[in-house]
Amino acid sequence: MTIRSTRAKKAPAKKTQKRKAGITMKSKAKSTQHILWRGKQITEFESRVYELISTIPAGKVSTYGGVAEALHSGPRCVGQALRKNPFAPEVPCHRVVAATLDIGGFQGATGEDSPCIQKKRILLAKEGVRFTKEQKVRWDTLCRETCSN
Repeated sequence: MTIRSTRAKKAPAKKTQKRKAGITMKSKAKSTQHILWRGKQITEFESRVYELISTIPAGKVSTYGGVAEALHSGPRCVGQALRKNPFAPEVPCHRVVAATLDIGGFQGATGEDSPCIQKKRILLAKEGVRFTKEQKVRWDTLCRETCSN
């Protein structure tokens, strides 16, 4: 699968000043740049997440932390990007699980009884991912080639 993205140039960080109780505060908030990727507007960070998880082979999984470490980011940021994934299941966000090897979230849902979580479990099982008696992903299905786990 070939992944191509059209990246926009980053704008310099905005520095705004706010007056609050006689104190001037400077904000270093960056404006979010969106890029066109596979016909959809997404952030540059989201495209980096989607490109990386697209390299996880079927039958293997990575953790949110492993993906985050590879991208020099945080696991929650990765989770937010995957929650908004408009390309699923072609961009396999279902192949990312919690560090505890619990199934994690899927399509913004959590909890074992959620239909979305059941769908994630079915997708993984169809790809050959195996589970323990406790319904956790088996450690031997972790992808070590793509993401550092």
